[in-house]
Amino acid sequence: PGDQEAGELGLAAVPGRQAAFRQALEAAVHYAKAVGCPRIHVMAGRVPLGTDRAAVAGEMETTFIENLRYTADLLSQENMIGLLEPINNRITDPRYYLNTPHHAAAILEKVGRPNLKLQLDLFHCQIMDGNLSRNLETYFPLIGHIQIAQVPGRHEPDSPGELNFPYLFELLESLGYTGYVGCEYAPKGDTLEGLGWLRSYWESRGLQHGGTSRAAK
Repeated sequence: PGDQEAGELGLAAVPGRQAAFRQALEAAVHYAKAVGCPRIHVMAGRVPLGTDRAAVAGEMETTFIENLRYTADLLSQENMIGLLEPINNRITDPRYYLNTPHHAAAILEKVGRPNLKLQLDLFHCQIMDGNLSRNLETYFPLIGHIQIAQVPGRHEPDSPGELNFPYLFELLESLGYTGYVGCEYAPKGDTLEGLGWLRSYWESRGLQHGGTSRAAK
């Protein structure tokens, strides 16, 4: 994420911070190898303070593409995947550079490396664009990781909100998604209590806790 005390939230698209980005990436790879995690979120960063987004968009895109190609080359040596996550600029971060899956897909196409993927957080995607079913179908070939949270409160999937997660989970299954689903939300209670929705979901699907089929037993 860069120097968060200085207001940074990633470095990959920030002009002039290429050396710091490469140093941070190497540290991230070191940590990822230690914990056996094959995917790294490559954070784009914020539009610099005091600058107009449109005025710096071209320079930031050039920086982003350059850093992503460097990232892809480094991660390919470790058999790892780099992930780009659009973060909404309506609620979460007004200055974040990468805001929509459309923008992320365009960047990925320009970079052209197979070990860079889309990290699609349905919370951010719903806030920026909605149309989740079509977006999941359209961008599915690019998706390397899924994250979830209810909208607008960013709590558990079964908390009051806009999204029908049983439908979305079934859609992901029908599309052939076999990866993890990251629960990036703020639990209303403690962590264990905040996973109660998952037990209820498994039971509604005829599964035991842990996702195994009762029929298989």
